[in-house]
Amino acid sequence: MINLLDFNKTGLIHFCEEMGEKPYRARQLLRWVHRFGKTEFIEMSDLAKTFRQKLMERAVVHPPEIISDHTAGDGTRKWLLSTGTGNAVEMVFIPEPNRGTLCVSSQVGCALACSFCSTGRQGFNRNLSVAEIIGQLWWANRLLEGQVGELFSPDVAQIRADNTDTRRPVTNVVMMGMGEPLANFENVVTALDLMLSDDAYGLSRRRVTVSTSGLVPALDRLRERCPVALAVSLHAPNDALRDQLVPINKKYPIRDLLAACERYLPAAPRDFITFEYVMLRDVNDSIALARELVQVVRNIPCKLNLIPFNTFAGSGYERSNTDAIDNFRDVLMQAGIVTTVRKTRGDDIAAACGQLAGQVKDKTRRTGTCGSGRAVVTG
Repeated sequence: MINLLDFNKTGLIHFCEEMGEKPYRARQLLRWVHRFGKTEFIEMSDLAKTFRQKLMERAVVHPPEIISDHTAGDGTRKWLLSTGTGNAVEMVFIPEPNRGTLCVSSQVGCALACSFCSTGRQGFNRNLSVAEIIGQLWWANRLLEGQVGELFSPDVAQIRADNTDTRRPVTNVVMMGMGEPLANFENVVTALDLMLSDDAYGLSRRRVTVSTSGLVPALDRLRERCPVALAVSLHAPNDALRDQLVPINKKYPIRDLLAACERYLPAAPRDFITFEYVMLRDVNDSIALARELVQVVRNIPCKLNLIPFNTFAGSGYERSNTDAIDNFRDVLMQAGIVTTVRKTRGDDIAAACGQLAGQVKDKTRRTGTCGSGRAVVTG
């Protein structure tokens, strides 16, 4: 049976044509499956009975199974989703007064071995399918349906309630969960197509963000195929330190990465790149490194997002203290670089940045290392 969640509009058109149906049927299916969240073809009332019968014989709408559901004291919600054969991934929803952000995973584990993140500690198993990626957004909208009034400020909730196309609680998606999105390029881009489609989720390119540790060739491909907002996990201002923290830097050093960022900007929906910088005590948080970082990024329109490190067992790192973070931020801001310190959300349920781990049957047999999966928290 074919899972329709694996198809964007182009894929659904081909599927419908193979069954002898007109291309417009793909638009109808997109709306029923993604906008209205239907899984039973018999409920898709504007489809011909003969077409519904064909669908029942050949296709399913099957999102990943939810294993657990936890809500933090600050309202952050984390789900564990089964990906079969004993594996599972996590997704996180972060509510704020004016938006609801869903952090989506793209891989079961991660192979990039960033030294400060828990996701890859379990190694890497496989890429997620399109259905497993978009299924996270499908589930979040279903599970949070009817809570717009509780999740948003009264004025925003009223605006969204008055518009049938904006009643869905997820307003922003960030590809910052488990895995490196650009290492699962085709499936991630197909899922992005669905997120952006007016017949599916209708999200703006500005409200969909892909975070990468620096896969330069794939970043160039993303610029050509589906330019959305971009966040780059930088974490160090020089190659010697970044080689230790983000090993992919040995293949694509900072100079090459920043050149790719410059190439990306003309196609980007925003006029800046976000650089993420996790704050590690006595590792990358000195004033000298802040000044070096200013010199590295000053010629690229950018925003710096400083992320207080969220600890996990055996990490070997500590969070920078508040004064160190503030002093680091001040150096950047005095240089005219827009800088924010991300507020930690969901750490009491291990849903904060760098804490996502899921359940991974490691095929890499890697031990004692950590991956690059990143759960977003806002601030």
